[in-house]
Amino acid sequence: MNELKRVIVLGASGSIGKNAIDIIKNFPNLFELAGFSVHSNIEYAKHLKKKFPHATVLVTGKQKYDYGEKTIEQFIKETDADILLNAISGASGLIASMHCISTGKMDLALANKESIVMAGDLLKEDAQKNNVNIIPVDSEHSAIFSLIHAHKKNNLSKIILTASGGPFRKLSKSELTSITVEDALKHPTWNMGGKITIDSATLANKALEVIEAVRLFDINADDVIVTVHPQSIIHSLIQLTNGETYAQLSPPDMRLPIFSALSFPNLAEPYLKPLDFTKAFSLQFEPPRIKDFPLLQMGFNCAYKGSAYPIVFNAANETAVEAFTKKKLSFIQIAETVEKTLSKNWHNKINNYDDVFECDRQARKVATEIINKTV
Repeated sequence: MNELKRVIVLGASGSIGKNAIDIIKNFPNLFELAGFSVHSNIEYAKHLKKKFPHATVLVTGKQKYDYGEKTIEQFIKETDADILLNAISGASGLIASMHCISTGKMDLALANKESIVMAGDLLKEDAQKNNVNIIPVDSEHSAIFSLIHAHKKNNLSKIILTASGGPFRKLSKSELTSITVEDALKHPTWNMGGKITIDSATLANKALEVIEAVRLFDINADDVIVTVHPQSIIHSLIQLTNGETYAQLSPPDMRLPIFSALSFPNLAEPYLKPLDFTKAFSLQFEPPRIKDFPLLQMGFNCAYKGSAYPIVFNAANETAVEAFTKKKLSFIQIAETVEKTLSKNWHNKINNYDDVFECDRQARKVATEIINKTV
């Protein structure tokens, strides 16, 4: 019988966080909510506290809750848990990943891909020192993680990441110029948060996932392939040294990789209805339109270069997406802003977390200056 796992959910009011809470609520024999954080959604925090009265609470935004002011470091150290789900959106999630790993007392279920993109080598080194498992929650990396466990890392030749292609994969280049924020927030197969939905539309999300795969699984960027798979049923594939290819298939529902990560190292219990192979369905693949969605190639380039470049890519993209949502930039100007930011000389040495945060700060400053000249 599995022991009851105590879980911290950071970013509980977001899409991933709410799905995790749903799993914890539906499997009280497996999980207990030890603590949770929200950024500013106080009403949701109060709602959760009523349902889980023993859970500790952290509000990270300017508004404060009735349970005292704590830093995220204090909150993680003082909450007794077996695993922490980091579902914070964006670069701010890195701080939580650092503190989770530094405690050495709980595993990290990582939905915050920016942590690995920005500081993957540092986090992995600390995780090894502190005997902490980093379990990916992204559907693609969750699939690769499972496939590598099944077929062994030394047999791995290539990783194939699937992409839905986003809502605009069939639009002409000229049509991309008139895309609105409202258009970009509609995803054809996944139900996700706003920022990641826009990143999926520009293929920046896939670019970040390429960098994440390179850093998380210690593979060369040359050995990562991206294919567009509109049905989002195959979440990733691996090719072995003998030429065999293995895929992970499941319905496009984030509760599956979340449940898988929380259950590690055990296999998750049956939860959602599996694929029905008695019915006809198609699996389609096509190459990504790299020229029309240039952020993907920029992501590959940053994965090759390493060092400061992945940090700069993420910072510039976050800054540009925020400007797009405020209608300061057009859809295609997101990529233009990132490209201009990357074109500067980024020779920053990344030896520690302070270097990471300083590079992130500089890149955001440069991107903001570029945006202000564009407006």
